[in-house]
Amino acid sequence: MSKFKIAVYADGASVDGMLEARDKWDVAGFTTNPSLMKKAGITDYVQFAKDALAAVNGLPLSFEVFSDDFEVMEEEAKKLAKLGDNVFVKIPITNSKGESSIPLIEKLSKSGVQINITAILTIEQVASVVKVLQQGTHNIISVFAGRVADTGIDPIPLMKQAVALTTQTPEAELLWASCREVLNIFQAQEIGVDIITVTNAVLKKLSMVGKDPKQLSLETVQGFHNDVEALGFSIL
Repeated sequence: MSKFKIAVYADGASVDGMLEARDKWDVAGFTTNPSLMKKAGITDYVQFAKDALAAVNGLPLSFEVFSDDFEVMEEEAKKLAKLGDNVFVKIPITNSKGESSIPLIEKLSKSGVQINITAILTIEQVASVVKVLQQGTHNIISVFAGRVADTGIDPIPLMKQAVALTTQTPEAELLWASCREVLNIFQAQEIGVDIITVTNAVLKKLSMVGKDPKQLSLETVQGFHNDVEALGFSIL
């Protein structure tokens, strides 16, 4: 991972996966979310959080609130924050009704909670967040560049604008969320993004970085050939 200046965080909800990422790729931090937890079959959030914190060995780790109600969300955030000094509490930019989380973000920031503001997809949302972060706090602004790309829109202009805003805000680090491929790491690094979240599936592809395309072409053909033999099919 020394080839990257950008901080690479592993994204997932498997403690075993976190251990693999920590030991194999030397990542700088970790993130998770309810959707990943559902996929991983997590049934006890608090126990999962404690196990995850033990696994990451003091590195930054983001846990998301569950409630859709801002008052309950605040209590959840405070409980999660108490789990460790390396915990960042993920607060979605709105609730499921589309109501802004900015008042809660400002309140939590004033209380000293380290926040990871998530599900951001517009520059207006970034601007609204940086205005309420309190001096001396440490926070992450997660812009879902991958989901922007999924709509057919190039996320680079948005991320460049976000870099311009966050570099003027010492309290905020910009995170490129929903990384889809290794190329995204290089793109995010080139424009000055602070952090990128990467799944273990993408981290496993780092072994291909710098590989000669001609050699990769040959290995691809060899892979096809091996699969053909395994199938045992015959056209003629």
